[in-house]
Amino acid sequence: INTTYKNFKELQERWRHAGSVPRNNYNDVWRTYHHHVEIFYDFLHLNRELRDLDFKHNLEEKEKLIAQAEALAEDADVSKAFRKLQTLHKIWKEDIGPVAKEHREPIWERFSAATKAMHLRRQEFLKDVEKHYEKNLENKKEIITKIQEISSHVATNHRGLQEQIKKVEALREAFFKSGKVPQKKSDEVWGNFKEVVRTFNRNKNAFYKNLKKLQQENLEKKRALLAKAESLKDSEDWETTTPIMKEIQRDWKKIGHVPRKFSDKIWEEFKKACNHYFDRLHESKNASLKVEHENYEKKVAVLKRLKDYTLSGDKKKDLEGIAAWVEEWKGLGRVPFAKKNINSKFNKIIEALYKKSGVSIQETELLKYGNKIQQLAHADNEYAIAHERTFIRRKIQEANSELRQLENNMEFFSNTSGDNPLLKEVMQNIDRHKKALATWKAKLKKLNIMEHQLKKEGDVENSSEEE
Repeated sequence: INTTYKNFKELQERWRHAGSVPRNNYNDVWRTYHHHVEIFYDFLHLNRELRDLDFKHNLEEKEKLIAQAEALAEDADVSKAFRKLQTLHKIWKEDIGPVAKEHREPIWERFSAATKAMHLRRQEFLKDVEKHYEKNLENKKEIITKIQEISSHVATNHRGLQEQIKKVEALREAFFKSGKVPQKKSDEVWGNFKEVVRTFNRNKNAFYKNLKKLQQENLEKKRALLAKAESLKDSEDWETTTPIMKEIQRDWKKIGHVPRKFSDKIWEEFKKACNHYFDRLHESKNASLKVEHENYEKKVAVLKRLKDYTLSGDKKKDLEGIAAWVEEWKGLGRVPFAKKNINSKFNKIIEALYKKSGVSIQETELLKYGNKIQQLAHADNEYAIAHERTFIRRKIQEANSELRQLENNMEFFSNTSGDNPLLKEVMQNIDRHKKALATWKAKLKKLNIMEHQLKKEGDVENSSEEE
C-alpha cells in the first residue's frame, strides 16, 4: 500500500506539472482525472487509516483555499482578486485531492459561496467600468468634434495655423489619455479619430503648399522692385526719382512674406539700395538748404532796397525799372520753405509799384503771370508746366460756363428798366467775368508762347549735339 500510495502521489505531481490543455478539453480531462482519483481512494479502504489521513490533509488545504477565497471579497483590486480566485480554483481541482464523503458537499458549497460572492462583486465592478468606458467614449467623441471643427475652418495665415496645430496636438494627447471605451465602439471611434486628424493634416499641407507658391510669387515681385531700386539709386533727378523710390518702398510693404531662406538677404539688398539713394538725397538737400539760406539773406537785402525805391513818373522807364527788380529777384533762386513768405512781401510791393505807375489791374495780373511762367521756364519742369496749362483751361471753362449762365439770366430782365439795381448787378458780373475770361485766355497764350520758345531752344540744342 505504501508503495502504491507513493506511486499515486508521483502521478499527481506529474499531472500538476504536465502543463495546460486546450480550454474546450479542460473539463472533460479534469473530470476523468478526478474520477480515477476517487476510485483510487475507494481502493484505499484496505488501509482506512492512510486514506483518512489523506482526506484530513486535503480538507485542511481546501479550508485554507476557502479562507483565501472569502478574503478576496475585501480586496480593493477587483481584477487582481478575480485572477487570484481563478488560481484558487485551479489549485482546488488539480493540486488537492478529495475529502471524506461527508465533507465533500459542505466544503464545496462553502467554496462556491465565496466564489459567487466574488463573481457578484466583479459584475458590479464591470458595470462601473462600463460606465467609465461610456464616459471615456463621450469625451473622445467631443475631442473628435473639436478637431473636426478646426479642420473645417483652417486658418488662412501661418501664425493662425500654428496655433491650430498646437490645439490639435493637445486634443490628440487628450484623446489618448482619455482611457478605454466599450469594445463594441472601439473600432468606430478610432476610425473617426483618424479620419478627422487626416482631414486636418490634408488641409494644413494644402495651405503650406499654396503658401509656398505665394511666397515664391512674392519673392519674384520683390526681386523686380529690388532691380528697380538698384537702377535708380544713383539718379540725381531728385524731383522725378524721389516719388518713384517712395512708391517702390510702399509697394514693398504691401507684398507678403517670401521663403525664409531668401527673406533676410533680399531685404538687406533692398534696404541698402534705398539707403544709398536717400542718403545721397539728404546730402543734396543739405547742400541746397545752405544755398537757400544764402538766397534768403540776399532777398532780405533786395527787399530792403526795394522799399526805398521811388518811381520817376516816366511810365516806360518805371516799368523797365520794375521789370529789372523782378528779374533780379528771380535770379536769387529759392529760399527755405519756412521763409517763403518773403516772396509774398516782394509781390505786394511790386503790385503797388505797378499801380502807382498807372498799369491796370489786368495788365498787372498779366505782368505778374509773365514773371511766374518765366520761373517755370527757368526750372524746366515739364510736369509743372503741364499742370499749369490744365489749371488755366479749367478756369477758362469755368469762366465760360458762369458767363453763359449770367447771360441766360438776362432774359429775366428783358422788360426791365436799365436803372434796375438787380439788372445793374448782373451787368457788372457779366463785365467782370468777361474781363476774367480775357485774362485767363491771355495767360494761356503767354504760356503757349513760352512753351513754344522752350521747345525751339531744345531743338537747337539737340541739333548742336548731333553736329
